[in-house]
Amino acid sequence: MRLGTEGSMREESAAFFLGKPIDNSQVVRQVDPRSSREIWFLLVLVALLVSGLVLYAWPALQIRNTGMTTVQLSREKERLLEANRKLRLEKAALENLKRVEAIATRDLGLLPPAPENSVVVETQKPFPPGAQVASGKTEGSASN
Repeated sequence: MRLGTEGSMREESAAFFLGKPIDNSQVVRQVDPRSSREIWFLLVLVALLVSGLVLYAWPALQIRNTGMTTVQLSREKERLLEANRKLRLEKAALENLKRVEAIATRDLGLLPPAPENSVVVETQKPFPPGAQVASGKTEGSASN
């Protein structure tokens, strides 16, 4: 340090604490090949860890989703079976002939037909395919 004026001493101490202004804009750094290899190694390591985690978690997630779907479908099945049971009961109640007759006489004002207006028609039930009727005659004697 100089033993000169006080102003020059302040400038030197300010330069010491603040540092000299350095312009590094023209400096070109050489790329270190080891650093790029380390980055690639780190990326491959992270990719392996992530893929291992995905390979472990994916089946567990699928099993969980399948279990939830199974529970939902079994609940839906139970609900549909109960609705089917209720509809069968309702159908049976609606098909009850005494109920139909009561509605016909009460609401529609219908009366049972008079006996002289009733006609009973008997129909022959169709035979199942390939059935033969036993008539007591054989095929040969039918032509005589």
